[in-house]
Amino acid sequence: MSRLYLIDDHALIRDGLRALLAAAGHVVVGESDSPTQALAELQRLEPDIALVDISLGERSGFELLEELQRRKLAVRVIVLTMSDQPRHVAEALRLGASGYVLKGSPSSELLLAIDAVAQGRRHLGPSESELALQGLTQRAGAVDALSARERQVLVMVARGASSAEIGTSLHLSPKTVDTYRSRLMAKLELADVTALVRWAIREGLVGLDER
Repeated sequence: MSRLYLIDDHALIRDGLRALLAAAGHVVVGESDSPTQALAELQRLEPDIALVDISLGERSGFELLEELQRRKLAVRVIVLTMSDQPRHVAEALRLGASGYVLKGSPSSELLLAIDAVAQGRRHLGPSESELALQGLTQRAGAVDALSARERQVLVMVARGASSAEIGTSLHLSPKTVDTYRSRLMAKLELADVTALVRWAIREGLVGLDER
């Protein structure tokens, strides 16, 4: 028996999970559709495992994983999501998830994941394992695909330099720097500068102490 916490922004999904988990002998100690609320309750309730969706509206499941790592909470995480994007699987594992299960999987797959993770193991089904491999390969190639100039701009953006400061250092106009920044976000499929900074930190291009 495991004590679980559910984080999903669809009440019907949470209702179905509660019924499935109870039938399997597990206990749901809490649930939320809000990562902010979930963080506080995970710290207070100390469940064994959290089932976390990636898409949560207010914040993403990835941000929640990052915060769990930062706070060093002991809860293990299984990502339960509709997303079969290889980069999402790779990112979840990189951020400390112990399992990744697609919502289209049979319920037996989720129960297998819970049992494995409760015993301290990671769990990926056959399709998720293939997605993870694809995602890791894609991400490994992403840094190599950047030009030397793109890497320079990326590192300076991640360190908090303004377009004017970067332009002065690299002998570029601020407008050209802005173009490089937009191109980087498009190439790396990132939505904004904050995501760009996080990506650079995760890839080891800059350290947290450089921010």
